[in-house]
Amino acid sequence: MPVNWTSTSPSLVVQGDNLDVTAKLPDEAFTVVYLDPPFNTGRQQQRRSTTSIRSADDSVTAVTGFKGVAYERIRGDLMRYDDRFDDYWSFLEPRLAEAWRLLAPDGTLYLHLDYREAHYAKVLLDVLFGRDNFLNEIIWAYDYGAKSRNRWPTKHDTILVYVKDPSRYHFDSETVDREPYMAPGLVTPEKVARGKLPTDVWWHTIVSPTGREKTGYPTQKPEGVLRRMVQASSREGDWVLDFFAGSGTTGAVAEALGRRFVLVDSNEEAVAVMRRRLPQADFAVVKPRPARRRVAPATKTKAAATPKKTTATEAAG
Repeated sequence: MPVNWTSTSPSLVVQGDNLDVTAKLPDEAFTVVYLDPPFNTGRQQQRRSTTSIRSADDSVTAVTGFKGVAYERIRGDLMRYDDRFDDYWSFLEPRLAEAWRLLAPDGTLYLHLDYREAHYAKVLLDVLFGRDNFLNEIIWAYDYGAKSRNRWPTKHDTILVYVKDPSRYHFDSETVDREPYMAPGLVTPEKVARGKLPTDVWWHTIVSPTGREKTGYPTQKPEGVLRRMVQASSREGDWVLDFFAGSGTTGAVAEALGRRFVLVDSNEEAVAVMRRRLPQADFAVVKPRPARRRVAPATKTKAAATPKKTTATEAAG
């Protein structure tokens, strides 16, 4: 991958660890940043520690710098309560720190989670990014697949939305695809014809197993869900970044709407799908950073004992 990537570069798909890749990108370059990390199913994720967020002037702001001691205290309380979340957040936290660095002053961050982690993450993000920077909790509701008979079936994902600057963020509701009224008889025919703006609950089917969107890649998200985010939170020509690109839906939507994109995924299968889906994009590979070799400290040997000088009396004895 070219280390001199700029806002004039072509759209790009990169195979590699997203922390390695995004470290090469300039500050505040993306109007929309989308993260759809692996859901926390109890499987241990690779950890990468972080201590700082790089700012535009290349100074260092501690991750705790947004809210200081409060963040460390709340984080510690949650980690002691649930060690599965401890492992998951240790994986996710440095990626969120990097996403915040890359987010433009008028930008919006979308974090896509399932019901197991959304509430923990909301508490921590409020103190990490600032509660005033929280914009929405979007519920993507769908009705497909098996249903539990011993509890209410879980048929939704949660998307937490934060903005870099509450006074500057871009949001254009007029560009968003409208949806039918649930009670069309209660509004005028003109409104029925136009449709209504979506609320923060998005009813949208998953990718159809037989539909035109289907790529065969597991966890593929429907274009309609990503399209709303990109339409509302960016303009034509703006840059969109996806940390966990998967099948490339974010790029497909961005390209169709006249936006430019950088997509990152470490999975070869995902990149192969994106090559077929996004043939106009540039492709690159960032190899993992070599692991540091731990050199064992040199073993100190005792100095040879200095021969004891004997006196004439001892020698004689």
